[in-house]
Amino acid sequence: MERRTFLKQSAGGLGALAVRGLAQTSQAEVRTAMIGTGNRGGSVLKEVLQQPGVKVVALCDLKADRLDAAASSAARDKPDTFKDYRKLLERKDIDAVFIDTPCDLHVEMAIAALAAGKHVYCEKPVGITPESIARLLKAARGSDRVFCVGQQMRSFKSVRESIQKVHEGIAGEVIMVKAQRHASWDLNHDGSSAEWFFNAKRSGDVIVEMAVHNLDLCNWAIGSRPERAAGFGGTLLWKNDPPGRTNMDGYALSYEYANGVKMSFTQTFFHPSGLPNGGQFTNIYGTKGAVSLDTFRFYPLEKGAQPVQLSQPEKERDEPHLAGFFNAIRTGGKPPADLTVGATAALTAIMGREAIYTGKIVRWKDLGVEV
Repeated sequence: MERRTFLKQSAGGLGALAVRGLAQTSQAEVRTAMIGTGNRGGSVLKEVLQQPGVKVVALCDLKADRLDAAASSAARDKPDTFKDYRKLLERKDIDAVFIDTPCDLHVEMAIAALAAGKHVYCEKPVGITPESIARLLKAARGSDRVFCVGQQMRSFKSVRESIQKVHEGIAGEVIMVKAQRHASWDLNHDGSSAEWFFNAKRSGDVIVEMAVHNLDLCNWAIGSRPERAAGFGGTLLWKNDPPGRTNMDGYALSYEYANGVKMSFTQTFFHPSGLPNGGQFTNIYGTKGAVSLDTFRFYPLEKGAQPVQLSQPEKERDEPHLAGFFNAIRTGGKPPADLTVGATAALTAIMGREAIYTGKIVRWKDLGVEV
């Protein structure tokens, strides 16, 4: 009787956890599994292990060396190891799974995890084709599990505070955005991700695999989604390097948003170190001035006006995003980047990719997906 009374009265405790299908233990642990333990998965695993009330009970990877390294990292929790993610999902004592695999596997694994009743943290992009994203949306809408996407910039304090000021109108009406992602060198051609990253059919191309972060930031600041896109690009410098390469190394895109905002975005892998204006930046232009999401300052249009600091720059980590995911599981709240955010970001990137590939203006409605 005492236990039943406690569960009934603890709306924010184990009773709420039961609603979310969370395994009940004396510590209310969220029993977690990692699918994919390579560079990204291994890094996320270390952060997950720091989360209070979380136990890593299973790990999965096709490569034995990665799996062994992950098992060593998580030795405290003594996780079981798997090579087949489907076998892992059969475990009834797993509450949540992290999907940190190559991009072409995200949808397949996420749908299987939802069907198995697991809460899902899926790395970006959620999918690399409109059709696969539509299938994932359908599966998620039929589930009551928490689905969080690894668009972790949504949890960066400095970014959140600055975008809030944009939405409050500090720069006036937003009219244009200029953003870029310029690197001084290509991704490591001999690295552990090379086997799929340079294959556009597996990665979705660099705009979908990488720039989805930047494009999500633009969508968030603009408060809308693109209506149409046009662009040009290709493999400009690193031609057939590494051999068989099919993804781009440079492109320029223009988007027009549903609310009329214009956006320009470029990405390169050949911006020499030391050349000014490299790296990543996002400038939000409004009728009263501009906001930089890199310096976190508002720059008024008036001559002689001084910049206004909107937020203090700080070292950003994945930890707040992961904490938001686990908090949503425990409370039934909304994760920091849900599937609507992730799907919109991925489709924005796909829209730009297809505009480059076809040489035509691509419209949002051409994607055929309702988000």
